[in-house]
Amino acid sequence: MLHYRKHFLSPGHEWVVFVHGAGGSSSIWYRQVREFRKNFNVLLIDLRGHGDSQPPLLVPFEGEYSFDVLTGEILEAMDDAGVYAAHFVGISLGCILIRILGEQVPDRVKSMILGGAVVRLNLRSRFLVAVGNLVKRFIPFMWLYKLFAWIIMPRERHRESRTLFVSQARKLCQKEFIRWFKLTYGVSPLLRLFEEKELPIPTLYMMGEEDYMFLPPVSQMARRHTRYTRLEVIPESGHVVNVDRPELFNRLSIGFIHGLSPSAA
Repeated sequence: MLHYRKHFLSPGHEWVVFVHGAGGSSSIWYRQVREFRKNFNVLLIDLRGHGDSQPPLLVPFEGEYSFDVLTGEILEAMDDAGVYAAHFVGISLGCILIRILGEQVPDRVKSMILGGAVVRLNLRSRFLVAVGNLVKRFIPFMWLYKLFAWIIMPRERHRESRTLFVSQARKLCQKEFIRWFKLTYGVSPLLRLFEEKELPIPTLYMMGEEDYMFLPPVSQMARRHTRYTRLEVIPESGHVVNVDRPELFNRLSIGFIHGLSPSAA
């Protein structure tokens, strides 16, 4: 089972589940936990191969990873923690997993807050994925990860985000990185579905104004998806909005959840 940590206020408080991105861990939410735990019960999950979800604490998985396997493990952790339904907060690839959960088990997803969301791969990101798949077995994965981190988060004020994700990625092994990177083969059909179909689940996209690779397609999608979807563009922020602008991220996210249900207050 995946490693998780929970902060419990009371049965009367709603749950918020945090899902990090590829190469990260639940520790990337360190600037969110203090504020969220004042308002909600909180569940922080380390995805397979990340953080503390590694052998010997986690039984090695035989075979290739799939999005269904990864979302199934999130649900297993929620069941073990006694969480049936929750508000979800994700970043980058974690947003894809949350969106799949919304598709598969909508009764368990009360709302989705998707930071640095990926809803389409542009020409540059498709090129990076192609190059990565071509060379992933032949060069140290940290070279690739550092390069990708710099391309996605190039500015000086993104330094903390780059440093945090690179430091967390060092905990991965080459084999684990390759398994996760192989997921990019099947991501395009999923992203097309996300763009075409708006789920009847309250959704807040939190995108940095400097997230030049992923903001434009989210903005285009938000203009079409208007019933359940809201977009907040965070100034002076790149891809990892929860690290670049934590106070604003927390305020908007908590306010969004409180605005959905009186019981969340």
